[in-house]
Amino acid sequence: MVGIGFNGHAQEELFGGQQIVSPEIHEDDTVTFRFMAPNADSVKLTGDFLPTEKIKTPMGEMDVPKKVSLTKDDKGIWTYTTEALSPELYSYSFLVDDLKAIDPNNPFLIRDVASVTNVLLVGDGQADLYRVNDVPHGSVAKRWYDSPGLDMDRRLTIYTPPGYESSTEKYPVLYLLHGAGGDEEAWMDLGRTSQIMDNLIAQGTAKPMIVVMPNGNVSQDAAPGLGSDGYFKPQFMAPQTMNGTYEYNFMDIIKFTENNYRVIADKEHRAIAGLSMGGFHSYHISRYYPNTFDYVGLFSAALMPREDASGKVYTDIDKGLKTQMENGYNLYWIGIGKTDFLYKANEEYRKKLDHMGMPYEYVESEGGHIWRNWRIYLSQFAPKLF
Repeated sequence: MVGIGFNGHAQEELFGGQQIVSPEIHEDDTVTFRFMAPNADSVKLTGDFLPTEKIKTPMGEMDVPKKVSLTKDDKGIWTYTTEALSPELYSYSFLVDDLKAIDPNNPFLIRDVASVTNVLLVGDGQADLYRVNDVPHGSVAKRWYDSPGLDMDRRLTIYTPPGYESSTEKYPVLYLLHGAGGDEEAWMDLGRTSQIMDNLIAQGTAKPMIVVMPNGNVSQDAAPGLGSDGYFKPQFMAPQTMNGTYEYNFMDIIKFTENNYRVIADKEHRAIAGLSMGGFHSYHISRYYPNTFDYVGLFSAALMPREDASGKVYTDIDKGLKTQMENGYNLYWIGIGKTDFLYKANEEYRKKLDHMGMPYEYVESEGGHIWRNWRIYLSQFAPKLF
């Protein structure tokens, strides 16, 4: 008889060598984290549920989660229990003797730029929008489109609402753009877009719509590991990302969508929104093509001036905004966290709009430049569309 060809260690991993529950979510919404490391001198935990501290970065001061120490028992298991957490999708990781480690007892991971962290869902309320609930579900496709302006085929993600495949109905479209370091995977994996849209549509608070999530890094044809460049380490700012090339060629994405999906192809049924760099892109795309979108959403938008913003798209900015305003639109929506490092830039931009007499809706939330805010902004913005 031929034996099965894997060693004892692999077998132990396969059948769960560590019989530890981590994270353990309690009925009172406290959470216990555990990590087995009998030979470690210290184990710490960091996560976006912890208090924050400010650090200096090339972009200015930013809030980052603090670290807390776990307590070791006589079996070598380190433990930490949080206070009761608000309903939310949280991410976390460990530091074992100051070396970052994922939780070996939690297989659920997300990638944000080049960092991989574990995730957990806590509580009801807002977190219910991020769950896969017993409601009709839309479909998510990864499609390739031809971009003549960028001279390549490029990948994007498209959400179609429940019932799309079985109907003949035409739908409005939201173009949803990611931030620096993201790609066409970001709004799905980190933003929970399909869950949010399924749940909002099921509640009747958002109309059924198609959501197009492109890759905003014009030097890439797809997310790292999913395109022709193969496996490479993601970087925060890819070349040419904010120099006007993406905005100038955005109509290639709209053309592909309107040629391949049943959409209502007019201004009144198009929306564009984005976070951070995607907010910068949304601002300039909607202004440069001023009679294209009836709904614009700027989520923690990177609106500060840029030295490399010298392309054709960035000429006559005020004139483009004035034309956009005179053409009319249904909604111009701005959201920013009170401690976001881009707060000042957004404040200055709102002063410009006020001076022009350009109407907008403004939401100021707690927290900084974080996915927690951007998921909330999407859940607030989508019900206002169409």
